[in-house]
Order: sequence, then structure tokens, then C-alpha cells
Amino acid sequence: MGNDRIRLGEPNRSSHLPPNWAFVLDSVTALAQRGRILDYGCGLGEVVAAGVERGLDVCGADVFYGGGHGQREVTAQRGLLGKHVFEINDERTPFEDDSFDLVFHNQVFEHVRDLDQVLQEIRRVLKPGGTMLSLFPSRDVIREGHCGVPMAHWFRRGSQLRYVWLLTARKFGLGTFHGDKPHAQWARDFARWLEDWCHYRSRTEIVEAYRRWGFSFESYEAQYAAYRLQYTGRAWAAPVALAWAPLTRWAIRKLAGMVVLSRKEPTRPS
Repeated sequence: MGNDRIRLGEPNRSSHLPPNWAFVLDSVTALAQRGRILDYGCGLGEVVAAGVERGLDVCGADVFYGGGHGQREVTAQRGLLGKHVFEINDERTPFEDDSFDLVFHNQVFEHVRDLDQVLQEIRRVLKPGGTMLSLFPSRDVIREGHCGVPMAHWFRRGSQLRYVWLLTARKFGLGTFHGDKPHAQWARDFARWLEDWCHYRSRTEIVEAYRRWGFSFESYEAQYAAYRLQYTGRAWAAPVALAWAPLTRWAIRKLAGMVVLSRKEPTRPS
């Protein structure tokens, strides 16, 4: 995949997207090379819409899970549902086998209860030798990105200590998406939301699942960091991020999450 590293080096600044979305869109534009693209877990379909505007053959699919707060309705209102965005039912997308040259998912796999089932479905719709681009946090990330509180995702399921930790953090001014909620209500709501909708796994568990379903696993955090530095006007630091790739990979995994580039292998290991 060495040539992919070179092609992903120059951000398309004309996109005016948030850096994460811009990275995904520029990456799939380079990697798919006019192929068919699927955004698995596309949410409101913003990246799909931006890709269609760019002229890409891209569509999205989502389960519109209960923790997504009305995403299905908003997607329908935007005229995307049934045209560029499709619903996943019983973990199955409405596409034929070997339909896509590239599948990407951005901040999705930490919400997946059965990772094996999802990888099996992605493998089904991805063409032989096709590419998968993954961005999502493992359990190793320090700050839980949804509530903004460090280590809130490290507690075992059902632990009351999670609520205590969230409440304490909120009282010290930490946390996001407060609204007008009192501290205790915010902590209760986020503790329940993390229990119901988040499934963090170790990097080892994730790698094993990818290999189990016949996907290669190439760490891509250094390239992601270099891209973001260029996109946000700090291009001078991008060569440093690439030169110190092991340190960059460690930092990104701890502070943001994993970025992985995979290929669908010809045969799945038995």
C-alpha cells in the first residue's frame, strides 16, 4: 500500500469540511479511483452528500440506532434516504455481494455490539481485493470522545462507579453536551448512554476480529496525523509526524483512536 501513502499527502482544502470528514473524503477519492464506495454507518449522510457533490459513486447505510437521536428522520428530510442512504436491517445492507470497491466507516465500530457480524457483512459487499478504511477508538484511548471525560469507558458494564466518576468530572468542569442538565442528571444520562450504545474493545481483540474475517490490518495513524496537520495549516509538522511514525501512532491511538487501512484477502482464514 505504499503508493496510497503518497496519494493521500495533499489535502483538498476546497472541501471546507471538518478535518476528520475531509480526511475520509480525500482518502476514499484517492483510494477508490472512480470505484463504488460505501459509507457504513453514515449517520446523517454528510460525507455521502459531500462525496456525491464531488462526483463520487458513493452511498451510505445505517441502522439508525436509538442513540443517534433522530438521524433517520433528518436523513429523510434531506432527501437522502432511499436515494443515497439506505437502512440496515437485521445487520444486513440492501446490496448484492461484491458490490463495492471501498467501504469506510468513521466513528462507528465503537457502537457495534457484534463486531464479527458487521465485519462479515462488510466482507460480503466488498469486492475481492477491495479496501476498507476504518476510523474508531479502541478501549486504549484515554478520553471518551462522546462525553469528553477521560477513562469513562474503562469501567465494566453495570458498574455504579462510572456514574460517580462522571459526576465528579462534571463538578470539576469536565464533560460535553451539558445543555441545561444538572450535574447529577447529566452524569446519569451519559452513564446509561455509554452502557447502552458503546462497546469498546482492546486493539488486540480488534486485530483478531479483522484477521478472523479475512482483512489485512495496516496502521494508518501517522498518515492521518500528517494529513490533519496539513489541512489545518501546520504543514511544517507533517514530516515530523511521518518521521516519528511509531510515536505518532501511539499518540493518535491514545488521544483520538485507531486509523486502519485494510484489504479484503482472497480467502478467509479457517
